[in-house]
Amino acid sequence: MNHLALPTVSYAALAPILFLLLGGVALMVLSALSRRPLAAGTVTGYSVLIGFGALISALAEYGHVNGAGPSSTVASAIAVDGFSAAIAVTVSVVVILASLLSHGYLRRMQIDAPAYHVLALTSASGAIIMAAANDLVVLFLGLEILSIALYVLAALNRRSAKSEEAALKYFILGGFSSAIFLFGIAFTYGATGSTNLQVITRTLGEGVAAKPGLLLAGLGLLLVGFFFKVAAVPFHLWTPDVYEGAPTPVTGFMAAAAKVGGFAALLRVLLTAMPQLSTNWTPVVYSVAVATLIGGAVLMVVQRDAKRMLAYSSINHAGFLLVGIVAATSAGISADLFYLFTYSVTALATFGIVTMLAGPRDDDAGIDRLSGLARRHPAIGAAMAILLLAQAGVPFTTGFIAKFSVIEAVVGHGSIPLAIIAMASAAVAVFAYLRLVATLYRTEDIATVDLGYDDSLTDGPAAFAIGLSVVVTIFFGIFPAALLDFGRTAVAHLLP
Repeated sequence: MNHLALPTVSYAALAPILFLLLGGVALMVLSALSRRPLAAGTVTGYSVLIGFGALISALAEYGHVNGAGPSSTVASAIAVDGFSAAIAVTVSVVVILASLLSHGYLRRMQIDAPAYHVLALTSASGAIIMAAANDLVVLFLGLEILSIALYVLAALNRRSAKSEEAALKYFILGGFSSAIFLFGIAFTYGATGSTNLQVITRTLGEGVAAKPGLLLAGLGLLLVGFFFKVAAVPFHLWTPDVYEGAPTPVTGFMAAAAKVGGFAALLRVLLTAMPQLSTNWTPVVYSVAVATLIGGAVLMVVQRDAKRMLAYSSINHAGFLLVGIVAATSAGISADLFYLFTYSVTALATFGIVTMLAGPRDDDAGIDRLSGLARRHPAIGAAMAILLLAQAGVPFTTGFIAKFSVIEAVVGHGSIPLAIIAMASAAVAVFAYLRLVATLYRTEDIATVDLGYDDSLTDGPAAFAIGLSVVVTIFFGIFPAALLDFGRTAVAHLLP
């Protein structure tokens, strides 16, 4: 009699994923069985606690891996190393901040709070799965868990036609990119006989790939799927419309979680499974990085809507992250980890402030609404200015350290022309950021800026999250050593 052989599972290693995924399921069941709708404050507190649980378990995993070394679990389908733990830390922070920043919006718009938080927790678990996936099939499952929840989140404001349009565009284009990515997995399997990343790299190292042409086709299709997810040019066309139409807190969560998950998976596949093909994928990543840097910076200058401008800003940031991948060194990848963490914090807080400015119905994010904000609401105006300057890369902020680290890594790699292009695109982007900062501090007479919520219902959780984000942005901008060392240690097990 044959017995079913079950794989060994390390639940401690999977704890960050389980916290978020099972936390979302438990909230869904609790909401369905509750006789009365769960209070928004209760749900927000629950989601924050789940995020803290995932954060603590990720830090514990990071410490364990540093002592015991990297390993794998679930039949080698999930990698347990410093890189996956570092990404889990970043995603957990995203969950905590996103939960706090969405609290006032959900109350104001009378949107079902459990629905938002269940979807956000589920999507975040998908991002961690993508980072930890040691198998292309598992990576695809993580991608779909991340993406499908985001499709629904984009349509969460059912009173808004723009929200529904954004969700439909994202769903259709995301479906195409997922199909392309799945074809890439199939071609890679056909060429190497496996979807496990360790087996693939071993096969390539031994030079026994069955069909090299099929392998390169698979690599190309995988890259297209990744480039869509991280909003790299020319696969970025969905980004401005989706960012503008989706509920503003969802846009912030999407900008952070999707970019973290997408880049984490891209780094693992290229550096763990296909380092032998670097001569093939480096020119592609180089070219896309140049287009993304230039396209994001130039197009953000001409935008008149804050959410669309921040969409092109996120595209420009994706270009800087691709620059780190071109370097493909410990310095480049650790710089990318630092960049992902700091960008996630600043982007979420920036969109949190835009949520306050977008009007009672979240339908007006024009740049003119920022006019004179610092005069009317000094604390909010100062926070917005600091966050924008950080994204511009001004010294004494995390944005400066992130951009400098990436450029330093690529110069060390010898790709000086790419470094020059990156610095030139940053200079162009600075104009757009400084224009917004100048708008905040306009002194001529203007109409009072409507923050979009009743002052008697002051959004304390969002204000706390924004203040915390500003503190993190300044503190790690002045004292970045600890966070940079965290990233360097995390990538030690990722590079061959």
